[in-house]
Amino acid sequence: MDFQQCRDHCLMQLQSIEDFPFGPDIYVYKVGKIFAILSEQDGLARVNLKCDPAEAMMLRDIFPAITPGYHMNKQHWNTVLLDGSVPANEIKRQIENSYQLVVKSLPKAKRPALNSN
Repeated sequence: MDFQQCRDHCLMQLQSIEDFPFGPDIYVYKVGKIFAILSEQDGLARVNLKCDPAEAMMLRDIFPAITPGYHMNKQHWNTVLLDGSVPANEIKRQIENSYQLVVKSLPKAKRPALNSN
């Protein structure tokens, strides 16, 4: 997965908006609260994603390209280096998981309408 594919997948999440509160080179995706931060440095993209603490540790053990969240709460956030070593479907799953964790933390009145019964 490259920068543009990651950007596209973040924007596919229901009511996701792209914002630039940290400058023009830091792409922030939120649904009320931030669920992803995408950037590129020296031609290499990376994305910060929210994660359950136990899963965050497991992913770091499995994939060398996944490290504690850069400039984030390292217990709840991972940084994923988009260097091709983490399968695209796994990155998509992590983006969706991050999004869901943030949506669940929002007050019910602020949550997007998610095909709920």
